Amino acid sequence: MSDVTRIALVGTSGLIGQSLIRLAVGRRDIRIIAVARREVPLPPGARMEVLVADPANWADAIAATNASVLVSALGTTWQKSGKDEAAFRSVDQDLVLACARAAKASGMRQMIAVSSVGADAGAKNFYLRVKGEVEQQLGKVGLPRLDVIRPGLLRGPRAELRPAERIGMVLSPLADLLMLGKYRKYRSVKADVVARAIVGLSKEKAAGRFVFEHDAILRAARRGEAA
Repeated sequence: MSDVTRIALVGTSGLIGQSLIRLAVGRRDIRIIAVARREVPLPPGARMEVLVADPANWADAIAATNASVLVSALGTTWQKSGKDEAAFRSVDQDLVLACARAAKASGMRQMIAVSSVGADAGAKNFYLRVKGEVEQQLGKVGLPRLDVIRPGLLRGPRAELRPAERIGMVLSPLADLLMLGKYRKYRSVKADVVARAIVGLSKEKAAGRFVFEHDAILRAARRGEAA
């Protein structure tokens, strides 16, 4: 059996965080240690630790995971932030960067950050601009390896589904067929595929900064399939 990869996970309640937790059930090659604000719903058979702490104390909790890889699936929505730019940035930017710095301070070798297709620090769209800015800032933290995942529309079971997301999920199979060439990166992707990609990337050892869009996410997911 290969060495067990210890993964510290922040962003446990969202679609990707929950998918990663479910994926870890029964696998012996990865160990998830979640850092969260509150208790996390766990699927049957899950054997993992959840360190509950106020985000102000997450640096200590991240260090306590004794993990080699930090996975950030943190993210809020414009609606949940009250359409307040500072509130949105406090999660999607400030907290993500604080976690990255904690991972660096604790000696982790890698961070895998979930961003968004279209992320660009120069974008007019506020959401995509923040995502792009965060990607740039993460690259300056100094972790040996940084993997940035940029999925399109995420498909999977959500506790809350906004009308636009519901419509998008219904139409995405047809829309995906029309996204060819340079537009392939905007294709939708299942959350559990992104979770498998995260596991696949957690096995990589080469240093550097890497960005993964739709096709690259699918390739990484194949590497993350259970042996």
